Formats: sequence, structure tokens, C-alpha cells
Amino acid sequence: MDFTKIIGHEKIIEKLKNAIDKDEISHSYLLEGSESIGKKMVALSFAKTLLCKEGGLEPCNRCNSCLKFDNFNHPDFQLIEPEKDIIKKEKIDEFIKSINIAPLESKRKIIIIDDSHKMRVEGQNALLKTLEEPPAYMNIILIAPNRNNLIPTIQSRCQIITFYPVESKKIENLLVSNYDKTKEEAKFIAHFTKGSVGRAIYISQSEDFFQKRDEILNIIDSIINGDKLKIFNSIDFFIKNKDSYEEILDIILYWFRDLIIYKEIGESGLIINMDKVSLLSNQSFLNIDKINDIIEKIIETRESIERNVNYQLAIEAMLLSMQEV
Repeated sequence: MDFTKIIGHEKIIEKLKNAIDKDEISHSYLLEGSESIGKKMVALSFAKTLLCKEGGLEPCNRCNSCLKFDNFNHPDFQLIEPEKDIIKKEKIDEFIKSINIAPLESKRKIIIIDDSHKMRVEGQNALLKTLEEPPAYMNIILIAPNRNNLIPTIQSRCQIITFYPVESKKIENLLVSNYDKTKEEAKFIAHFTKGSVGRAIYISQSEDFFQKRDEILNIIDSIINGDKLKIFNSIDFFIKNKDSYEEILDIILYWFRDLIIYKEIGESGLIINMDKVSLLSNQSFLNIDKINDIIEKIIETRESIERNVNYQLAIEAMLLSMQEV
């Protein structure tokens, strides 16, 4: 585990290396950005570098410190993660009690709090005093999807580093070279995951995802081609996969987006579902206005579900909107 294993985020990595080189390392960092985009990988690589005995801009991966870090048994490093989707205040209290104990093997003690927004307010307030007056040897790295998920006083005590989506081409190349994906599959995954390397790798290894996608496209094709019973026969699929409704709606949304592109300019590098282009061709009899109406309904369906509108009724209404009139 080191910076060389990270896809993208070159400017962030360079900024952290410059801080090491100039000995201008902040006591507290907040890494913000969407899920599985690479924040934790960067945080771990940074922590490992700071603890490395060689004192360079990259971990040496040979010294005793690096080896212990890789095995997560370094005495001067701690990683706090949510348990059952929450970081209990007791975990923060335990950490606070330990900070006055000097480092055992290094010049620093480093703690990473992953999904730090899952601390309740009392836990965040407990952490605040430590952020205000940390020991000289202490470095704290918080990870969250958005700075606004944490109380303003914590935000103001941290150096905030914002992570942006990784370029699709870099993810495509990774999936083709390391995960045996075709160019078409890699392109779909890279765009579908919106620049999240971790999510892209997960999907590339998931048979369930592609089975789900095929089932969704089969349902859409049947409905578009006039199978009125398919709407009600397929509702069990949507109920069974309710927990992943956002993923399902994204698959549908990207499909109809591609259908518009196909109708406008034919086969193109802009099409995400290039591995399904023959199916797009079969559905190209839909007119543009109808497709736009469906896209609006998909977006409306997502918003309705987020507002806790009846899930089954929202899905049925969306599927009904796909039938040609």
C-alpha cells in the first residue's frame, strides 16, 4: 500500500508530498469526496509514509514500520471505522485518553477516522478539544463524503482536501489491464460509477451486477415493445432489489440517455452501453419526446422514493410511462 497504487488524485498526492518535504504537515486533515473515490487509500498511504523509518516522500515498504503498518499492527497508528453504521462516542473517548501517551516507535501518532460523519454530535464535540489543542506528535485524518456532514467547528480546525471523480479513461484502462474487462464493459463501468475507482473495481468483479443489469434491460425492452403484463410481472424484481434502487434507476437513466444519443448520431464513442448497441437499435423507434418524458419520470421517481413515497407505486408509475402511446 502506497501512493503508486492509487489511480488518479495526482494533485492531492503531490500536495501531501510537498507538505512532507517542507515539513508543513497539518495536525488535522479532512478528506471529503464521494464514496469509494480513493480518500481512504490516500489517507492510509499518507499515514504509512509519515511513519516510515526512511523519512522519504514515499513509504519504503521494507522497514519494520512499513511492515507493521501493512499488517495493521503499528502501535502508533489507529483506524476508527463505524460499527453498525455508527461511530460510538465511547470509541472517541478511548482515542482521546490514549493521545497523551507518547509514540512508542515513531515520531508521530496517527489516527484515521473513516466515515467520520457517522459520529454523533456528542462524539464530534468530544473530538473537538483534541483538534483545538493536539499534541505536537499527533496527526488526525478525518474522512467524510462532505465537510458539511460535520459540525462547523470541526471543519474550521482541519485542512480540507476535496477529492474529485477520477477520469473515466484511467478507470477504463485499469479495468481492461487488471480485471479482464472488454473495452465496452470497462467504458460502461467507468461512466456508471462516476469516477469512483473502488466502486468500479467492485462492479467489475460482481456477477450479480451484470445479471441485474440484463434483467432490467429485458424488462425495459418488453415494456417498450408492448408487453403490458410485464410491468406487473416484474414488480417483484424491483421489490427484491429495493435497497439498491439508486443503482437500478441509474442503469435505466443511462440506458435512455444512450437511446437519445443513438437516435441523434448513431453508434458513437458517447454511448455508454456500447456492449448493448444492437438492443439500442431495436428500441430506436421511440421518438425523442417520448424518451425525454421517460427520463423526466425516472428522475421524478428517484425524488419520490427519497421523499418516502410508496416505493411500489412509484416504480409502477415509472414503468407505465415507458409504454408507447
